[in-house]
Amino acid sequence: MSTERLGSAEPVEQTEHVEQAGPDKHSGPDKHRGVAPSRSVRTVALLPVAAMAVTILLWASAFVAIRHLGPTVSPGALTLGRLTVGSLVLGAVLLTRREVWPRRADWPRLVAIGVLWFAIYNVALNAAEHRVDAGTAAMLVNIGPVLLALLAGMRLGEGFPRPLIVGSVIGFGGVVVIGVATSTGTQADVWGVVLCVVAAVAYAVAVILQKPVLARSSSLMVTWVACTVGVVVCLPFAPQLVSELGAAGPGSAAGVVYLGLGPTALGFTLWGYALARTNAGRLGATTYLVPPVAILLGWALLAEVPPVLALLGGGLCLVGVWVTRRPSR
Repeated sequence: MSTERLGSAEPVEQTEHVEQAGPDKHSGPDKHRGVAPSRSVRTVALLPVAAMAVTILLWASAFVAIRHLGPTVSPGALTLGRLTVGSLVLGAVLLTRREVWPRRADWPRLVAIGVLWFAIYNVALNAAEHRVDAGTAAMLVNIGPVLLALLAGMRLGEGFPRPLIVGSVIGFGGVVVIGVATSTGTQADVWGVVLCVVAAVAYAVAVILQKPVLARSSSLMVTWVACTVGVVVCLPFAPQLVSELGAAGPGSAAGVVYLGLGPTALGFTLWGYALARTNAGRLGATTYLVPPVAILLGWALLAEVPPVLALLGGGLCLVGVWVTRRPSR
């Protein structure tokens, strides 16, 4: 297009006409389009928070259910039972959806997640609670979020923002207060302590492996694959599961089904959804809310009145998580 054409009067007059007519014609829709995106952005930002809130409630209820089932179902059998239910439910949901199959390069990570988090973590934690009291278990297992924050800073490039460090210290301090308040004072079994530490390390490493995979596969797919791997690893406990549930009665079977449906299938899927949309270290710190919520559920469902010191520890956990959610300067 020539310079004379660009500088002629006729195109300028047409342009002025369009500029005058445009705002009058589209003023209403423009205003509407200016409001709608802000609302949708706000909604999208709140979805991971809501997902993690439900996850915390479900995982806290799992501690109450495990404590209730402990006398009748052994740790390995309980893990196999809940993972089997979770795998079947998630598999049925996947049949109704068109999900992208994980790429070949991600399968080693998926297998490792299933072995570490879904198998080793659950078996180790369940077994540890038979050897140490609940307070000691809570203190030891909750070194997991600290390890996760350190690994996320080093391996995922998330760094070490001050609110995360300060909030994690406060949150872990709250867990320690809860542990002291709920400890029975009995001598801790050495193997029980080892099992708690193993569970914490397995959790932290599994989350670091899970974060990159969620960028390429849905949380539903990742959770189902990892859960199914956990079922395969725990298959040696199948005879125990059948015999113990047969002797325990329908109440224990219902408890295992709940653990599979709620804390396993729904809880881990929502966790993956939130993890894909936020930093691993900050999300891991929110699990400091699990012990105080578990105490409140035990109070409401099992009539276990918590000590005042435990409630104080729960308040510290809440403050710690709030600090981790503050933006860095």
